Amino acid sequence: MAVIVQKYGGTSVGTVEKIQHVARRVVATKMAGNDVVVVVSAMAGETDRLINLAHEMVEKPDGREYDMMVSTGEQVSIALLAMAIQDLGHKALSLLGFQIKISTNSDFTKARIESIKADKISEAFEQETIVVVAGFQGIDDQENITTLGRGGSDTTAVAIAGVLKADMCEIYTDVEGVYTTDPTICPNARKLNTISYDEMLEMASLGAKVLHTRSVEFAKKYDVSIHVRSTFSDNPGTVVSKEDVTMEKVAVAGVTYNKNEAKITIVKVPDTPGVASKIFTPISNANINVDMIIQNVSEDGCTDLTFTVPETDLKRALEVVKQVVSEIGAEDFQHDKDIVTVSIVGVGMRSHAGVAAKMFSVLAGEGINILMISTSEIKISCVVSAKYTELAVRVLHDAFELGEEQAKEE
Repeated sequence: MAVIVQKYGGTSVGTVEKIQHVARRVVATKMAGNDVVVVVSAMAGETDRLINLAHEMVEKPDGREYDMMVSTGEQVSIALLAMAIQDLGHKALSLLGFQIKISTNSDFTKARIESIKADKISEAFEQETIVVVAGFQGIDDQENITTLGRGGSDTTAVAIAGVLKADMCEIYTDVEGVYTTDPTICPNARKLNTISYDEMLEMASLGAKVLHTRSVEFAKKYDVSIHVRSTFSDNPGTVVSKEDVTMEKVAVAGVTYNKNEAKITIVKVPDTPGVASKIFTPISNANINVDMIIQNVSEDGCTDLTFTVPETDLKRALEVVKQVVSEIGAEDFQHDKDIVTVSIVGVGMRSHAGVAAKMFSVLAGEGINILMISTSEIKISCVVSAKYTELAVRVLHDAFELGEEQAKEE
């Protein structure tokens, strides 16, 4: 008997009718002879409503109390889905994160999973019971409820699949799979049949919203195959799995963009040993991720240092930077929220020359100035002005022939 873990997002369980539809799909999977765990997000809009309530109450909610409140959305959806499955004549058991238990660290709002006990799930399987689990949440060693951050239900599902050694983790969403780029920008964007863990990890971290970054990290670490597909269609989606030789035939698999970026420049930083540590250690201690870093050539013993952070963390980052600038004796600091990171991703870059040159040439041809550049073995990212987002994505998608029509012509 196969073990299947399914995850349904907020859009998939946004109404009673949609929950009933999900229940029928879950039961069909069970009837096919599988043991089934279902991980569910809060109903569409519910988490945002709870977050807004917290911020209406206080400007900076306490992390513990924030997690206590926003985690309640999933409790409603798992109970409703369990009821719907039971109404179809099948056993179902809803469980919150602490009831399983999903143990995390104490980093409220961005907790990381440390371990999962699968005993209750295994016991339910023995009783032919479908297990419905609340995504996005866990419990720390002080028995405080924690949340995993936005998209955390994906991480919950893949982590459970890893612990159970599941045959497949199916992530159901409102799109049919992983596309070469955002179809709302490029109508000819093509659905990918397969994509490697590394490519998906890069695309997720660079703005592709189909999967949460940490879920892909878990999948790669525990060799969990993920099938991304639509709740509202029976069509096959995209399988995220180990890299194979056919994936290297194409230089670029997709184009992504991330508007949740902000650029900070510290002006006239003393060019002395250890100054970078003095800047970035406090930022790290504030749990703020830094992406790109550029340091200009030193002049008169000083240099300008520019880096990017998530725009959602900009306010906190500026508070830290203000203190750092004073401590290191820099002249000033500036920031810019009107930017976007546009990236191309593909494992084929390892064996194809000239990809970066082509990207830069295409952007230059459209008069798009590149503000910052970052590369890895399988991706190239450029920071540009936000006003060029759609243009940059379209011209790169066309230049690397990623569209439906272009694929058919090949």
